[in-house]
Amino acid sequence: MKKLIFITSTLFLFVVSQSMFAQSKKDIVDVAASVNDFSTLVTAVKAADLVDALKGDGPFTVFAPTNDAFAKIDSKTLNSLLEPANKTKLASILTYHVVSGKIDAGAVVKALKSGGGKAELTTLNGAKLKVLKKDGKIWLKDQNGNYSQIVKTDVMASNGVIHVIGDVVMPK
Repeated sequence: MKKLIFITSTLFLFVVSQSMFAQSKKDIVDVAASVNDFSTLVTAVKAADLVDALKGDGPFTVFAPTNDAFAKIDSKTLNSLLEPANKTKLASILTYHVVSGKIDAGAVVKALKSGGGKAELTTLNGAKLKVLKKDGKIWLKDQNGNYSQIVKTDVMASNGVIHVIGDVVMPK
């Protein structure tokens, strides 16, 4: 039985590592486009004309909201943001989810430790985004006081890292 568990575990780790290695050859946009749960994010990135920027050398850290996170926004508001007339506002919201540099989960934990459970990041739109540990989980706190839990970390890309979040964070 132990041998079967060992073989199964080894096979699983091999498959996962191969998948992660394959993803790390893709840039942030390509990784996001390959995940069905980021289809709204990819649509928004295209509407804001940020594809080329996020395909750049980086490195970048992206806090990527899922489709469910975007679904929490009123559909009328979301559809309005996707219109060409609101491209600048959408770009500001999306770049509020991006930080310059590759900040993996280990670096986040280290920053939280040295900051007494809190850290502050400057996003690409120039605004501040807080990271904090609360109830044993890691959260983002936006400029409006709203929270978004980091639900998955360290989705590696060739030009940075993606952390999956459960809510869209908004700048003021």
